[in-house]
Amino acid sequence: MANKAEISINELLMIANQIIQDHKDYVEGMRATSVTEKDGVLIFKGEYFLDDEGLPTAKTTAVFNMFKFLAHKLSPEFTLNTLLV
Repeated sequence: MANKAEISINELLMIANQIIQDHKDYVEGMRATSVTEKDGVLIFKGEYFLDDEGLPTAKTTAVFNMFKFLAHKLSPEFTLNTLLV
């Protein structure tokens, strides 16, 4: 898609979090809390469910895969406009 729609960070996070909640691999508490864009790719971040020592847990893999899924799904459609609220 050559023409991506410009979207605010807040609007994109609302869309992303709805996709997360509707996804079959949703884990309770999984949520995107921030998004940036680098070279046309949207990068989502949020809670990674690390253990007390900062090491990955089984939920960490699920979250990583979900954020990767969001990047693949939404990057072709949207570009961030940081001037929009």
